[in-house]
Amino acid sequence: MTQAEVLEALRQIPEFREVADPAEVQRLMGLTNRVYAVRLPERVVVLRIPGEGTEAYIDREVEAHNAVAAARAVVSPEVLYCDPKNGLMMTRHIEGTTMSPALFNATPGAPARAAQVLRKLHRSGENFRFRFELFAMIDDYRAVLSRLGASLPEGYDDVVAEAAAVREALEAHPVELAPCHCDPLCENFIDTGERMWLVDWEYSGMNDPLWDLGDLSVEAGFGPEQDREMMEAYCDGPVPEALYGRMVVYKAMCDLLWTLWGLIQHANKNPADDFWTYAVNRFERCKRLMAEPSFSEHLAAVRRG
Repeated sequence: MTQAEVLEALRQIPEFREVADPAEVQRLMGLTNRVYAVRLPERVVVLRIPGEGTEAYIDREVEAHNAVAAARAVVSPEVLYCDPKNGLMMTRHIEGTTMSPALFNATPGAPARAAQVLRKLHRSGENFRFRFELFAMIDDYRAVLSRLGASLPEGYDDVVAEAAAVREALEAHPVELAPCHCDPLCENFIDTGERMWLVDWEYSGMNDPLWDLGDLSVEAGFGPEQDREMMEAYCDGPVPEALYGRMVVYKAMCDLLWTLWGLIQHANKNPADDFWTYAVNRFERCKRLMAEPSFSEHLAAVRRG
């Protein structure tokens, strides 16, 4: 997208209909959307232009509501403009470092700071629209793939069948749902050095808070040491076995779900990445984690509650 096209999108926002060319436009991270830092004379803003095909699986009304609620909870930048009809969104720019798996593993205290902003969100008392239900979303994504005429990796149905034991253990000890990010990619964290901020609320909803922690662990490639740092910061002390186990089983389940997301991107011919390889790699990681002896031990801890 050229600067002229960014300017065209910017001028769709009433406040900026007469704006002159911005001094600087910088492309930011984004797998499905186009996200830009736009330097205007009086401030820097972030402009999000939705990717093609995202309307098939993203409810922009829900996203807008949740983004505003997250800003109110002071875990996300202020929303300056949002049009749920076309998905165009503008937020305040946060000065800080956009995280990555490498940065999460190289930056002292990063797992703890991420856990703290997630805890702040989970305990904010905000009420997000949409209920993030893992197994219902697996069914929904498979329906999208069916409409697109896409194929699943070999053995996917078998792993879903194995996951029935996970579902049973989780549902035997339900937790109070909380406002959750639900898609804590490393790049959705901005680190100021003192605290972290969260961005991108497309998949957010009321969910089991441990999903966010398990998903972050997978996305950042945390090992046992970082997992322990994250969980102890989240719990502000010792971590109950059942809680730790819940985080671990969600590590596998998020890969099971996001495999399907990757296949949807592949079917939609999203040019941002090789999404077939992305999906297959996530699926293989899910199978490896579920096959580890420690996985059954963590699942047993969840069953005990």
